[in-house]
Amino acid sequence: MAWQSSGRVVVVGLGNPGSKYAATRHNIGFMLADAFASVAGISVEREKFNARFGSGDWGRRPLVILKPQTFMNLSGQALSQALSFFDHEPDQCVVLHDDLDLVFGDVRVKEGGGHGGHNGLRSLIQETGNRDFVRLRLGIGRPAFGDTTAHVLGRFGPMEMETLGEVLDVGVKALGLILDEGPKPAMNVINGLFKSTQKEGTGSD
Repeated sequence: MAWQSSGRVVVVGLGNPGSKYAATRHNIGFMLADAFASVAGISVEREKFNARFGSGDWGRRPLVILKPQTFMNLSGQALSQALSFFDHEPDQCVVLHDDLDLVFGDVRVKEGGGHGGHNGLRSLIQETGNRDFVRLRLGIGRPAFGDTTAHVLGRFGPMEMETLGEVLDVGVKALGLILDEGPKPAMNVINGLFKSTQKEGTGSD
């Protein structure tokens, strides 16, 4: 099914539950879900589906914001339960997740695709049997040396923390565009944004 210009959308922020993981790179999907929920005036405190969730409206669109509490590699279990409850199609979901293959600060919209080694995406695909959901990819960078797992589960560095709020602001804008205009128009606006800031000298190589 193609993206629908009206009707409910389920927004899924990926992360790990608990204060131990709250400020880690792997939890930037949770961070964006919370930031967008604040802008939309939606409380994400109800507990069901092994998740925290909230529902409301974005303009005329009914919206559910879901934060699985199953740990990352089982996120699909929570989404599958929520989709069944709401009688909702997986391809009318937007998944917010960290991405090692994008440098920190880069935000990109993508329709469908594989899991790219991301355990949360892998679980969503396995549990729903569908890979056509929209993704909002949030760059965390790949370490030049050392353990990738330690990097992903580590906290943002001081320089990253200085601009994390701006990154989340771009993510909020991107998600709003997806909901208002659709994934493809959002791609046209958002996917070139980071390269533009690099050319202006405000980004990194």
